[in-house]
Amino acid sequence: MKVYITIDGGTTNTRISLVKDGDIIATDKYNVGAKASIDGNAKLKQTVKDGISKILAKTGIDAKSVIRIIASGMITCEFGLVNLPHITAPCGIKELKQNAFDTFLPEISEIPFTFIRGVKTVSEDLEKVDMMRGEESELMGIIQEGKCAYVLPGSHSKIIFTDDNGNITDFATLLTGELIYAISTDTILKDAIDLTLSRFDKEYLAKGYEYCKKNGINEALFKVRILKNLLEATPQQCYGFFLGIALCGEIDKIIKANAPTVVIGGKKQLKEATAYLLEKYSDSIIKVLSDEEVDCSSSFGVIKVYEYQANV
Repeated sequence: MKVYITIDGGTTNTRISLVKDGDIIATDKYNVGAKASIDGNAKLKQTVKDGISKILAKTGIDAKSVIRIIASGMITCEFGLVNLPHITAPCGIKELKQNAFDTFLPEISEIPFTFIRGVKTVSEDLEKVDMMRGEESELMGIIQEGKCAYVLPGSHSKIIFTDDNGNITDFATLLTGELIYAISTDTILKDAIDLTLSRFDKEYLAKGYEYCKKNGINEALFKVRILKNLLEATPQQCYGFFLGIALCGEIDKIIKANAPTVVIGGKKQLKEATAYLLEKYSDSIIKVLSDEEVDCSSSFGVIKVYEYQANV
């Protein structure tokens, strides 16, 4: 029996999973992340400690049966459990394994920990400098054969480029999710954008993208209000137009890269909207991951890194 506990530590949330013989048996999510540790990580430590105890009790697994607790994400930043420098791209699973940090945290658990470091790009050109923590592990859980671009929509969307050997060659971060949330909840567009909608109008999604590409995001955003108040557009049309605007920068960056294959993960609506626009405007082969593949990616990714052997 092979049992691991995996921790996906985000800025605002922490997800703890128990994986037994390749299957995720249980997952618990806590609304405590690195942001809660800016003035000290005592709360995060307690959350992780309690979360580990809870998932062991819930699954009936003894702590001595767990091989490792493998963690990645913001849990390795200065506000996490350990502060680990990023490794530098280009890099792949070999480098992630070589630079993994093994330690004991007896104040949290008797089980040994392995932390997977984040990745950064370094350049004198600001456009080519970036960093990520956690997405490199997600990537390892979904990586495909051949040269690809991976789109991981979210609060901080990532576009990750890999070579034929599966090494990370470059990546970009966009504030897409936070932009969507902030504009739809704290501006005059609040009554024009309904984030609870399960559907968006695809025709207006394309119109929003095209309008933003031609006229810029500032002008395009106000047109959402025009659509609602003067042109009597439906909520789905307004929402679609808005999503097209919010995704414009991502879509253009992906198209410019001209990757032969684009693999899309993330949450359902952003995933579907991104796929529709890329299928319409790019020449790449588009692969959309299932919700299950997305949900499992981080856990499977960190285990894949931990178990990697360079001589195999």
